[in-house]
Amino acid sequence: MNLEEIVNSIEPADQQILGQAQEHTSRLVMPLRALGRLNEIGERICAIQRTLKPSVKSKAILVMAGDHGIVAQGVSAFPQEVTGEMVKTFLSGGAGINVLARQTGASVYVVDMGIIPDVVHHTGSSDTKGAGPGAEKKLIIRKIARGTKDFTHGPAMTKEEALKSIESGYEVASRLVQEGVELLGTGDMGIGNTTPSSAVGAVITGQSAKEMTGRGTGVDDETFARKSDIIESGISINAPDPKDAIDILSKVGGFEIGGTAGAILAAARFRKPVVIDGLISTAGALIAYTLCPAVADYMFAGHRSVEQGHRIMLEHIGLEPLLDLGMRLGEGTGGALAMHIIEAGVRVFREVATFDEAGVSESVA
Repeated sequence: MNLEEIVNSIEPADQQILGQAQEHTSRLVMPLRALGRLNEIGERICAIQRTLKPSVKSKAILVMAGDHGIVAQGVSAFPQEVTGEMVKTFLSGGAGINVLARQTGASVYVVDMGIIPDVVHHTGSSDTKGAGPGAEKKLIIRKIARGTKDFTHGPAMTKEEALKSIESGYEVASRLVQEGVELLGTGDMGIGNTTPSSAVGAVITGQSAKEMTGRGTGVDDETFARKSDIIESGISINAPDPKDAIDILSKVGGFEIGGTAGAILAAARFRKPVVIDGLISTAGALIAYTLCPAVADYMFAGHRSVEQGHRIMLEHIGLEPLLDLGMRLGEGTGGALAMHIIEAGVRVFREVATFDEAGVSESVA
């Protein structure tokens, strides 16, 4: 399927099933909606999966990795080589996302969307940190190019590369859901990637570069000020069309941002919930949302990052984060933690007895 066919095949979540789920919640043996957002989460999963017996037991996190030409402008506190080194750490099971994925029982798949080095392909290798079968990890190669170009000198990539990045992310996620994954999470790795993510956010939301820019890896005040100016300059030079997702992605985006957008489109098409992570994942979500607003029905915001632009991005899509823990690591870590909450909402919906089942009298108020 081409991108247009994918977008046209996505339908909103089922509102009739949502109503039936809400009716079921009203009969649970507790004061009406006493578990607040947990009740809402369970009902949303029903509407997404088109069933009153929702399940999110099988979980997978896609860590999209890419390098960025904009690093040449000194926007990161870390050298570009760290991208490849961190990919190796993901594969050895020692990164933050590996730890949190093991806790929630999610598999971790690292997707090389366009990092500079070639990393040895570890196919289904066992986790050296003692993960069970639910947390194996793999490296999937979908390298578009060896990093994007510096978008202060022209587009970050060609439109063909932008389209390919989305289609590659779609293909990888589609395969996972067809193999039985019920809950997807999106993560990222790429030194310098908060810069294109902030640029994507500024263009789509209409906010200024200054409002969208955060400190990323922890840059100092001088670099922080320069980073905002670089984003503003890149947007001015390339003049991306705010209504054209492919144009935006190609001019100021990143390969992993496109891959994330594709994964979200796949989740929506195959009627699976997807948990987005921080700034970079949400930049991908903005691309997917610009292509097809109906994907918002399928997305859960795992957390609110301390990156100041993240709040603006989430508000634009209409998502309320499940957690706010002062996190800014990326990798999919906030989404992995939020998977516990989503599974809790589903288990409440399925396992809490109704008043009739429990033989408890309902409120007369």
